[in-house]
Amino acid sequence: MPRLAWATDIHLDFVSAAALAWLAARLAEDGPDGVVLSGDLSSSPTLIEHLEALAARLARPIYFVLGNHDFYGGSIAAVRARMRELTAASAWLRWLPACGAIDVGDGWSVVGHDGWGDGRAGDVDGSRVQLNDWRAIRELAGLPRPARVAALRALGDEAAAHLAEVVPAALARTSKVLVVTHVPPFADACWHEGARSDDDWLPWFTGVAAGEALRAALAARPACRALVVCGHTHGEGAIDVLPNLRVLTGGADYGAPAPQPPLDLR
Repeated sequence: MPRLAWATDIHLDFVSAAALAWLAARLAEDGPDGVVLSGDLSSSPTLIEHLEALAARLARPIYFVLGNHDFYGGSIAAVRARMRELTAASAWLRWLPACGAIDVGDGWSVVGHDGWGDGRAGDVDGSRVQLNDWRAIRELAGLPRPARVAALRALGDEAAAHLAEVVPAALARTSKVLVVTHVPPFADACWHEGARSDDDWLPWFTGVAAGEALRAALAARPACRALVVCGHTHGEGAIDVLPNLRVLTGGADYGAPAPQPPLDLR
């Protein structure tokens, strides 16, 4: 069976080169076949530098998606264009939205999309949360609230459309699929201090459209299985959405990047 290490929300722009080296050593210590990174890896100015440093140390496939912080100091369009170029040129780095389904053995494939909190859960009109996204990402900076929500819903719809295409395509070839995304695709997967996030945070921490796409794909294929890994909330938890659809949300602490437990793909 494939053995995959996993880390999320590692925010390498907040730590030293020694901390990056320690993280890479921990990810590699059990000899995994590959490494999964579920977003918030760095920020736009240092993202490629940090990804290439991890690739040089790990020397094995790195299947990754981006989180909102990875676009800070840049634009969504420009960062994504650079990730496509990096994936095409690198021996190890695989930005999953550019890759479709990747067969990793033993009936498993890997797909993914960055995802986005799409303003469809919780109290989007009453939420008092102010995210740095709305200042630090070019496409969202300075937008009035209605335009911002519309932009977030468009990003959520984009993630959903991608998953609605690649998950069935993967399950037509393999019976099991690992889905990597940054934003939890279900409200019950938005963990904070051991409980579900409240209605102030849920609009920005749940990719509802992506979740609906996943639910539909797996409900139509009861003999298949999907494991979803995500992050974003920095809270750890697991839910079973359907008998064949499980979601793991990884915990994290700023300034202390660490692996999650290895993914059990038995």
